[in-house]
This record gives sequence, C-alpha cells and structure tokens, in this order.
Amino acid sequence: MTIIRTLSLTTALIFTLGLSQPAHAQGTQIAFGGLKHDSSLPIEVTSDQLSVDQGTGKALFSGNVVIGQGPMRLTAQTVEVIYASEGGKIARLLASGGVTMTNAGEAAEAQRAEYDLESATVVLTGNVLLTQANSALSGERMVIDLDTGTGRMDGRVKTILQSGNE
Repeated sequence: MTIIRTLSLTTALIFTLGLSQPAHAQGTQIAFGGLKHDSSLPIEVTSDQLSVDQGTGKALFSGNVVIGQGPMRLTAQTVEVIYASEGGKIARLLASGGVTMTNAGEAAEAQRAEYDLESATVVLTGNVLLTQANSALSGERMVIDLDTGTGRMDGRVKTILQSGNE
C-alpha cells in the first residue's frame, strides 16, 4: 500500500511539473509558468564596469552584473550585449560566470546563458539547475520559451521530487 501511495504521489508530481516523460530521460519537457515573461519590457543593467566597442556594436558589462527586465532577474560575472544591426535595439545578451536567472519564485543556475530578445528564448548551458518550489531538475542544457513559459532540459536530466513525506 505504501509503495502504491508513493508511486501515485510521484506520478502526480511529475504531471504537476509538466514533465511529458520520465524524469530520468535524456530530454525532458518542462512547464515554466513562473518563467513566462514579456521580453519587450525595458532592460536595466548594473555592473562594476562597462566596455563599449562602437566598431562591433557590442557592450561588455563585467563584475557583479545584475540585469532586470520586469520581474525577471539575471545575474552573472560578465554579460555581453549584442545590438541588432539596425535600429540600435538589443538583440542578445550573453552571460557567463555564475549565471542565475529568477522569476516568480523559480530559479535557474548555469555556467552560461544566451538570452535572444527577438525570439524570446533563453538557452542555459553547463551544469544547469532549475528549482521550482521544493523540486529540482538538473541537466547540461535548458531552453526556455519566455512567450509560452515552456522549456526543455537535455543532457542526462536528473530530477528530485518531494513526496511530502518528510
């Protein structure tokens, strides 16, 4: 009876997290309700230093970089801003060094992140860890679609689900 109850709780938690296949699979679909986000909002960047290269259209923020866009926050040691070829709008943000992204109580950590504002996607790579409430997912690569709040985790995905029996 205890085994059946534990399996039922685990199954319920998997469906609650939106996983479409077993958590130990190589690639896992994930619902990121808290990571749904409006990528058209203004971006605020704070850092210890800023270097700008007018020739390449790039800006490099370094040292305790904090990026805010609405309720979403991204922190890293360095962030390179790449502007679109026309219009002067930000096209992409490339973050590295202790990357952490938070929004609505969910948090993702990785070695690197690429935020493409035009496609409203974030690609996190290198020891990715996602925490949602008391559950955690880890893998090597995670792609988040900010328009839909959905994503995919790849690369030997590992999941820790809390059963409520503490």
